[in-house]
Amino acid sequence: MFLVKKMLGGIVDVVSNIDPGQFVPSDPPPTRRPLAYVQANENDEERKFRSVFQQLAGDDMEVSPNELMNILNKIIAKRGDLKTDGFSVESCRSMVAVMDSDSTGKLGFEEFKYLWNNIKKWQAIYKQFDADQSGLIGASELPNAFRAAGFPLNDQLFQLLIRRYSDENGNMDFDNYIGCLVRLDAMCRAFKTLDKDNNGSIKVNIKEWLQLTMYS
Repeated sequence: MFLVKKMLGGIVDVVSNIDPGQFVPSDPPPTRRPLAYVQANENDEERKFRSVFQQLAGDDMEVSPNELMNILNKIIAKRGDLKTDGFSVESCRSMVAVMDSDSTGKLGFEEFKYLWNNIKKWQAIYKQFDADQSGLIGASELPNAFRAAGFPLNDQLFQLLIRRYSDENGNMDFDNYIGCLVRLDAMCRAFKTLDKDNNGSIKVNIKEWLQLTMYS
């Protein structure tokens, strides 16, 4: 029991040392709208993207974790400048879970477009901070890479993420960098949604805490 209290206390200390105002998560994906309305208000670029999405997602127009894994791995297989072991189905399950705003277990068009645009943005940042062009971001480069993505981390949180997402030398490959940022973005958006008075603190009960943390 003492160990549990100590561990939870450590997590609370880390979170309490963060200024949530410094974090800049992307705007959330728009809510699902009637298809007729959406199609009538789309520009040419959005129509082309929807057409590509339909080919990727199939008739149900939703992307499952396995489909997301196949899509991402096909793309990065063509990129020799990105060091990665490939996206696992487990990492894609996590990405779908934190992006799944309507709890279908899959990504609809708006959710997928939001994720896709973030991945494109974060890929450019990853390349920018891979100073030695090794295909990895080294431990010394990571703080600025997270900051450029909109997530300035204090040292305690940074060390937690290093232990979770980096290799034994502190280097982070592309799939772990993306997986980490997707989760950071989603958790910051969730926090900002719950922080009704924008005072940097929230109160959740056990059911809300489990819903927030277990399906992610």
